[in-house]
Amino acid sequence: MKRGMITAPQPEAVEAGAIVLRRGGNAVDAAIVCALVQGVVDPQMCGLAGFGTMHLYLPKKNFHGFIDFHTRAPAAVREDMWEDLIEGEARDGFGFFLKGRVNEVGYQSIMVPGSLKAYHEAIEEHGTMDWKDICQPAIDQADAGFIVRPHVHQFWTRSDDDGRIPTADKIKFTAAGRRIYCGANGEIAALGSLVRNPDMAETLRRIARGGADVFYSGDLAEEIAGDIQAHGGLLSLDDLKAYRTGRADPLWSSYRGYRVATNQPPGGGVMVLEMLNILEYFDLAAMGHNSPDYIGTVAEAMKYATIDKDTRVGDPRFVDVPLDELLAKPYAAGLAAAIERGEVAHVERIDKIEESRDTTHLCAIDADGNAVSMTHSLGMPSGVVTPGLGIMYNGCMSVFDPRPGRAGSIAPGKSRFTAMAPTIVFKDGEPHIVIGAPGGTFITMGVLQGILNMLDFGMTVTDAIAAPRFSANSDTIAVSNRIPRFVTDEVEALGYPVARSYLSYVFAGVHAIRIDDGAWSGAADPGRDGMALAV
Repeated sequence: MKRGMITAPQPEAVEAGAIVLRRGGNAVDAAIVCALVQGVVDPQMCGLAGFGTMHLYLPKKNFHGFIDFHTRAPAAVREDMWEDLIEGEARDGFGFFLKGRVNEVGYQSIMVPGSLKAYHEAIEEHGTMDWKDICQPAIDQADAGFIVRPHVHQFWTRSDDDGRIPTADKIKFTAAGRRIYCGANGEIAALGSLVRNPDMAETLRRIARGGADVFYSGDLAEEIAGDIQAHGGLLSLDDLKAYRTGRADPLWSSYRGYRVATNQPPGGGVMVLEMLNILEYFDLAAMGHNSPDYIGTVAEAMKYATIDKDTRVGDPRFVDVPLDELLAKPYAAGLAAAIERGEVAHVERIDKIEESRDTTHLCAIDADGNAVSMTHSLGMPSGVVTPGLGIMYNGCMSVFDPRPGRAGSIAPGKSRFTAMAPTIVFKDGEPHIVIGAPGGTFITMGVLQGILNMLDFGMTVTDAIAAPRFSANSDTIAVSNRIPRFVTDEVEALGYPVARSYLSYVFAGVHAIRIDDGAWSGAADPGRDGMALAV
């Protein structure tokens, strides 16, 4: 009997989750074990001091909803505190560049993390295993160490991040970080080398014994807040004690007879649904996959959703997000008509710089029909590692808009927008596609294209995830290097500027599981290091 399936960008984490399924754990148990191991073997992508959103479909419990664990701005922030430091904005809207990069690296970049609390609550509410057993695979992995994989090494060492601080510089920001990730010569650990993190292993042991409370109100919390406050950071012990996860119902829409469920703001699900609503008015299959007309049409839908995100979507506790309007079919029909007339949308940007993509994802299902799609992240790594703890904190302050009076402006306790969009597509009332991705503001664009590839073009899940992607988070259409130049020549002839990536697999790292009449198939993005595994 098949017990379940799991897919993620890290093979060690997938294997750990698969072993849980083999031993009778459910999809929630497998997902959280996988997530904790991801934080060990991909420690600048996610971790205990990160954030995310977890989509849970648990039919036997009659539960379908989200645990949202977005970071929150510390109480000490002010809306205008960085207004005079602005140097530029990422081309696709993933953050701002400030003098001194105070929002991007270092102690002031850290927001109140939510990941560990969400992991613990998911197991308490929906898991079947003991918390100590959930933590043990990550403890074992941290003790044993992990081999530096190609995607991890590329992320650590890339120097072409278009104006962002290189990850290598962040890793070297603290002595504790250098001790874990650098050799005796001071250079980042080489591809194929072994990285051990006994400090993280000990932190995980403390968490296994004390649960999430030790991190948010216990001795770990005091160590975290003490280090951050001693170095001029904004996060305090009171911020940690006050942190609460959120609960939300899915956002719903329909697409060509399928029902699509995704996450609420400040997550990116509204963008996925808005784009699907617009594109439902076009015969995409007749245009041909990745044809010039197809690319132009889908890019316009991407741009309209980006404009609405930039101007109207934020933390609903602080911003009145007009979901009824943004998800209304007549609203989508009006935008589709504008595209049909040849109108070209304009996305306002201060500067023209690319984004960072420091996030990860997992999908899991089990034999009882439970499904989990979870995206979690550090946003961007802050570079800060507290001595003796072995974990790097999020750098999420970088995405707030430092200009007052905007949907994304800074405010105490506020969560910033994230494109995370863990999504489930339903066919005849049952899950058909469980999908999500890491990749900054490319996430929504990757999830969209994975869905279109399967539903409009009839691709298998493997082909749908591997197909070359493009993205339009600005007036420029960015394309994978596997989209032919004779195609992009025609796209440019339509009046679009085109930016060609040097990468063959790019614009999010989409992972998905597909269910067809009870048969499972899964795919891991070939641009990452992961795999899909059924047991």
